[in-house]
Amino acid sequence: MVIPRMSEVDHQKVSKAIAAAEAQSDGEIIAVTTDLSDAYHDVALHWAVLVMIATLAIFAAAPSVLHFWFGIFFGGWRPDPSLAELLTLLLFAAVIKFTAVLLILKYVPLRLALTPGATKTRRVRRRAISIFKAGAERRTVGRTGVLIYLSMGEHRAEIVADEAITHVTTPETWGEAMAALLVEVKAGRIADGMVAAIEQVGVVLAEHFPRSSTDTNEIPDKLIEL
Repeated sequence: MVIPRMSEVDHQKVSKAIAAAEAQSDGEIIAVTTDLSDAYHDVALHWAVLVMIATLAIFAAAPSVLHFWFGIFFGGWRPDPSLAELLTLLLFAAVIKFTAVLLILKYVPLRLALTPGATKTRRVRRRAISIFKAGAERRTVGRTGVLIYLSMGEHRAEIVADEAITHVTTPETWGEAMAALLVEVKAGRIADGMVAAIEQVGVVLAEHFPRSSTDTNEIPDKLIEL
């Protein structure tokens, strides 16, 4: 899975947009992009376990299938297989399928395709909140930090705001910013999407937290690629 990286020109474009938006308010905007918010190794494990259980269920429901495969592998002039031999073959088949699924799902695009959308949404949101808590929450005097987070692999984005902002906004407040971001990103213009979202977030911040004479730049105006 190839995720496009942004050029120095793109970084400068986003930095200028952040500075312009912050010039109108006391808010601080943090822009972050990442290839993936989670490795989803547990999803691969869940699929492997599911296939293993399905294998056991098939042989349990149709024992003749197990006899058939035993004959394929160990056929010839020999007595019928014992219960121990059949169970050994069953164990072998289950382990082989479990291992094969794990190996196949090392291919990240397939692992992502088999990850439920709700799971991706939760993981992206969790990572966004984690990054916000580590790098922006309560780092501004007025608690006016906003994170714009874009996770390319999952095709999802999140906007996370600090305490003072959440008191005067709702999740729907950021609808226009999210729409502006995703329209450009879908067209392959990641930096333009970030700029559009920053501009919309800046409008909200300027409305609720117009710039005061004591405002300072508390968080660097730059795009962070993880």
